[in-house]
Amino acid sequence: MSAGQNYTVDMKDISFSWTSGEKLLEIERLQVRQGEKLFIYGPSGSGKSTLLSLLGGLISPPRGEIQILGQSLNALSASGRDCFRADHLGFVFQQFNLIPYLDPVENVTLGLRFSKHRQQRLGGESPRQVARQLLTALELDP
Repeated sequence: MSAGQNYTVDMKDISFSWTSGEKLLEIERLQVRQGEKLFIYGPSGSGKSTLLSLLGGLISPPRGEIQILGQSLNALSASGRDCFRADHLGFVFQQFNLIPYLDPVENVTLGLRFSKHRQQRLGGESPRQVARQLLTALELDP
């Protein structure tokens, strides 16, 4: 692990702008420890979704360093960031749609198909059973 190993999230000297050139985000330092909760708010266009896209490795900053769980996202290729995201991050898009031909349990377990790491973290429990428990806890009929 690298310098940010004490933090789950460690962003340093981030600067990001879209093609317009006007800086949307400038973050000198953002560090979040494991278990710490963060509430992100602001008006439309203030950079909330851009920040989450940077943290999720969906986009890369032209300047600065992002580490998640001690892994530098800057050091990973696009496919490397995809694999890292599949193994370690939960990401629900704002315009998220369920797959209509899958039942609720299949929609919940779909992400496991992309990550053997997540499958191993179930500790031998059936993915379908875990999904049913989650859906029941959320008061959604599995």
